[in-house]
Amino acid sequence: MEHVSVKALASVSHDELAAILSGPPAQAAVWVAAAAHNGIVEAQAVYGQYLLDGHGVERDAAEALTWFRHAARRDHPMAMNMLGRCYEHGWGTAACAPVAVYWYRLAAQSGLDWGMYNYASALALGNGIECDRAEALQWFRRAADLGHVKSINFIGSFYEDGWEVDADANIALDYYRRAAQGGDFRGQFNYARLLAERGEIEVALGWLRCVPHTATAAFVAKMRAWLAESPVSAFRALADDISPAMIPAQESRA
Repeated sequence: MEHVSVKALASVSHDELAAILSGPPAQAAVWVAAAAHNGIVEAQAVYGQYLLDGHGVERDAAEALTWFRHAARRDHPMAMNMLGRCYEHGWGTAACAPVAVYWYRLAAQSGLDWGMYNYASALALGNGIECDRAEALQWFRRAADLGHVKSINFIGSFYEDGWEVDADANIALDYYRRAAQGGDFRGQFNYARLLAERGEIEVALGWLRCVPHTATAAFVAKMRAWLAESPVSAFRALADDISPAMIPAQESRA
């Protein structure tokens, strides 16, 4: 592996570093690893993500966890959030929902929208912490105010299901629309689903076709099952058209 000296790290310009990081992944990983080993907290968080994703390095979830922990202990918000993800999903460690919640809470309190979303999700679902939908909604709203589309979608579900608010399909539809337009695959599906209930089948189909491009494999599988059982023939046809090749790998980010 190429060695990057402390002198090289200190002398590289912003533009040169940007070019390195946007270049071949293996070269970018060498530079990020060097910076991480020299105590640069942002690089520690990024290197953890590289290791988790296998970006320019061999995938190593346990080593990723170590680097996330280094950065999280130095108050890096995204590293806190990713440490929570590791403990929630068992990436590089045994899964432990209460420990995940601990790190999500810290990330949320630091002002990170992803931390707010993950902490609120745990509160809403009672995953690793006692269910508290009222507090969950507050955190979702804070994240939504920052433009976090997954939180916007989740607020829509509060209005659809009448959690902590009066059920209102029109308000739910508006939240789902905003999430869908922001690129959230769950928002796209939920928006399409409510549009279909209103008879707007062609518009719904357009949104449903967007979902597989960014959704997880598990979500696409659920959507295909829903489409296959639909009384709408166009939806059943779409289920047949969604090929496994369209389905991305697992989520390993925020």
